Amino acid sequence: MEETCYRLTSNATDVIIVLAPFPEIVYWGAHLAWFSPQDCHSLTRPVANGRLDVDSPITLMAESGHGLFGAPGLEGHRNGQDASPVFTPVRVEQQGNALTIFCEDVNAGLGLVSELVLTDSGVLKLRHALTNQRAQPWQVDRFAVTLPVPERAGEVMAFHGRWIREFQPHRVALSHDGFVLENRRGRTSHEHFPALIAGTPGFHEQQGDVWGVHLGWSGNHRIKCEAKTDGRRLIQAEALYLPGEMALEEGETLHTPWLYASFSATGLNGMSQQFHRFLRDEIIRFPGDKPRPVHLNTWEGIYFDHDPAYIMQMASRAAELGVERFIIDDGWFKGRNDDHAALGDWYLDENKYPDGLMPVINHVKSLGMEFGIWVEPEMINPDSDLCRAHPDWVLALPGYPKTTGRHQWVLNLSIPEAFDYLVERLSWLLGEHPVDYVKWDMNRELVQPGHHGRAAADAQTRQFYRLLDTLRTRFPQVEFESCASGGGRIDYEVLTRSHRFWASDNNDALERSTIQRGMSYFYPPEVMGAHIGNSRCHATFRQHSIAFRGLTALFGHMGLELDPVTADADEYAGYQRYATLYKRWRGLIHSGTMWRVAMPDNTTQVQGVVSEDKTQGLWLVSQLAMPDYTLPGALRIPGLEPGARYQIRLEDPSTLPLTGAGGHTMRKLPGWMTSPVSASGEWLAQAGLQLPVMDPETALLIVVERV
Repeated sequence: MEETCYRLTSNATDVIIVLAPFPEIVYWGAHLAWFSPQDCHSLTRPVANGRLDVDSPITLMAESGHGLFGAPGLEGHRNGQDASPVFTPVRVEQQGNALTIFCEDVNAGLGLVSELVLTDSGVLKLRHALTNQRAQPWQVDRFAVTLPVPERAGEVMAFHGRWIREFQPHRVALSHDGFVLENRRGRTSHEHFPALIAGTPGFHEQQGDVWGVHLGWSGNHRIKCEAKTDGRRLIQAEALYLPGEMALEEGETLHTPWLYASFSATGLNGMSQQFHRFLRDEIIRFPGDKPRPVHLNTWEGIYFDHDPAYIMQMASRAAELGVERFIIDDGWFKGRNDDHAALGDWYLDENKYPDGLMPVINHVKSLGMEFGIWVEPEMINPDSDLCRAHPDWVLALPGYPKTTGRHQWVLNLSIPEAFDYLVERLSWLLGEHPVDYVKWDMNRELVQPGHHGRAAADAQTRQFYRLLDTLRTRFPQVEFESCASGGGRIDYEVLTRSHRFWASDNNDALERSTIQRGMSYFYPPEVMGAHIGNSRCHATFRQHSIAFRGLTALFGHMGLELDPVTADADEYAGYQRYATLYKRWRGLIHSGTMWRVAMPDNTTQVQGVVSEDKTQGLWLVSQLAMPDYTLPGALRIPGLEPGARYQIRLEDPSTLPLTGAGGHTMRKLPGWMTSPVSASGEWLAQAGLQLPVMDPETALLIVVERV
């Protein structure tokens, strides 16, 4: 090969790859305006004293045969042989910003294809494909994508969580050794969202160099960021295989999941904006390309208590509120009166619905709303007709007790008859009823997942994808929501097959403020399900005003999770007001550039969105706790046109309490809230806008409009 240096370039980012003697990314960072291939020679490394006598490159596979002495990108063997492959490039193909590198190790009998694509958004996509070229199987233990990051990346940010508390950020210093994020729960998980951000120490929303990665995979995974003893740093991401789970026969090929990577020289906002643009450009697709409709989901309103006449009454009241999509949740199928029984029996409960679903559906549609329904196809209750007829359809290893979770087991989708049964029953549901929307739930982890006595977590994930692909092909007009006890299956790969995520089972507006902010680092608002719940949250029992709940749900795909029939007059009027407010602003929220602002007082949370033409901006200020200071300071508003002037106003004045504790002291408001004020975009970005004094667990909405 004559050429040894390849460039992938976008307006924001460049990636430089050299192939001599092995494939290695030597630069991943800001766009280079005057790059020449000769520049790469400046990065030729010395050889350290007391070490190997040759350089050890961090290649795309990080092979241990180069003397890296860390975790290689590929681990496996052929009955103990061919266990330390080193891949040599044999051919390269480049089409624009897509580079494909063909490598092989003739000694180990393995072929490797590496794909790198730099998108217009600046997001880099990478994956590998491994092929066994010999007769004996090659056992794959690990297969990862490796990305080097510069030595100045001295801090790592990742996300932890649990049920009803997803997307909680945390940070660790990266000076020695490494940070590992590992998930073995069989789904993307609440606990370990498959993403990691490395950056210069102290990076925040609007400052610092950051390198963010996300693994598009809905199963077990491992992501690590390592600082080597020579100071170099790397990120590795992979699907995690259980022992004996993955072996390649001769001619078989295994792909890694796609790894999505974003570099930003302007902090976390720049990274998020690239990811959001990438998703909008290449992954997010809505049937009919229509605005995201206001939802009403029945779950927290009636739970399992289904009465068609009452549900139709709920629908009538929902339509009066401005709801555009009405969803019946769990409890519609036979024998489903609580969460102990009937999963798998996907037949209508004729005791609850003696006239079928159509009277309810027709009523919903006559009111101008779409109809949606809940399913959990991957699960089976021990107390179900399906389990009694096919106890062997449970995903398990023989000889061990089968652990229930939420009183249910998992259906083995690798069994053809079980897979076909689900296709048949779901085709009945979607084919014989005019269903517009499916809330697809998945309420438990995988424990000892097995098929024919071997581990089968990876296979279960792939079969889930196949099931959803089959249904989407048959019913392309149906939208699907990915729900897994809330935020347990949120990733880019499942997003290629769905249209919305249920971010959390927790509708507490205070908790949602943190959950939704964490999710916003990688996802735009239009795929983030955000509902107004009852005044007393059923997950935390905390109570919040309708204003705080309504504004918190605004910066997502808004819905209601309650019974509108039993709502009192004030609550009902509030639901209607915030449904109207959402409709007024969803066009901007779901298309504009999103910003998060780091405030000096961490009790105040600020996020906003600015239109692409910079004529409008909408800013949500949430006071999450008692502020540290008596005055809140100024909000510096980014993203506006510096030379333009903007009018500033409060969108919903009713959200701001004007009296102090106990209602005794009238507060003095900032000047812009009592008389018209305009300011330049430059002034708002550099000097800012004085915020009012706010009580804990309140919010306000600020509009800036170009004049």
